[in-house]
Amino acid sequence: MTPVFRFAPSPNGRLHLGHAYSALLNERLAQAWGGRFLLRIEDIDIARCRPAFEAAIIEDLSWLGLSWEVPVRRQSEHFDDYRRTAFLLKRKGLLYPCFCSRKDVADAVARREAATGRPWPRDPDGAPLYPGTCRSLPSSEAESRIASGEPHSWRLDQPAALKEAPGPYFYDSFRPEGRAHRVVAHPELWGDTILVRKDTPTSYHLSVVMDDAIQGVTHVVRGRDLEAATDLHVLLQRLLDLPTPRYHHHGLVLDPLGDKLSKSRGSEALHELRERGIDAATIRRHLGFSADSEHLEPNDAGNQGQHR
Repeated sequence: MTPVFRFAPSPNGRLHLGHAYSALLNERLAQAWGGRFLLRIEDIDIARCRPAFEAAIIEDLSWLGLSWEVPVRRQSEHFDDYRRTAFLLKRKGLLYPCFCSRKDVADAVARREAATGRPWPRDPDGAPLYPGTCRSLPSSEAESRIASGEPHSWRLDQPAALKEAPGPYFYDSFRPEGRAHRVVAHPELWGDTILVRKDTPTSYHLSVVMDDAIQGVTHVVRGRDLEAATDLHVLLQRLLDLPTPRYHHHGLVLDPLGDKLSKSRGSEALHELRERGIDAATIRRHLGFSADSEHLEPNDAGNQGQHR
């Protein structure tokens, strides 16, 4: 089987060195293993994603010397695919409508913490687990509220999902040099995750699992900050009868203070480095991707994110 790799940025800001590292690593592995390299635009966030940012992504990746197969898959062009899959999960009784706002969830968790004197459990991203407020709503009430146009998301009924697709759960994790080992996954740590958002017919978790299967992705190479999400993705793949790719969660490129680079924190973008006169060859060398370099993993040191 031909290995298939992908780089899947969201066009909600400009790319930084962390994105460049991930894209270059995917391309290098695809070349080294005789595989294919895909670009996917993950633009389900219709409120934040912009065509201008997508154009900038193409410009930055081309400047770095990357090339990819066409056509490029844009998630916003495939909302019907996600709707159909969500409908299948609903029909199996694995999703339920949730009318809670973030404030509603925060207030419910605060009340429970006050009542018990103990901290409420959090998911791997640090957010409080959903307390199940809407899980037991009578179907007649839920249908009436939906019919009235009340905003709602759809959550995974995790107890039902774990019963529908019982464990154990696992995936194969590989290293760039080829070594692999089996990782035990714990999707229960995520609780009743939102799989269909209020403002769009999908979520990151649902769309990324579907897209990887649709595009035949065999090797998912992404940052260590998404490692915990893989546990949930393994469960979704089981529920949807989809293949589980091999995964590699690479180290992160950090800023001088030791924090990961982030669009939201205003990390220096690739186009800003370009405007300072830094060329693509220097960026590739800085990240360990010069022609003679065998370095494939950032060292998670603060100076990795500061070009010198």
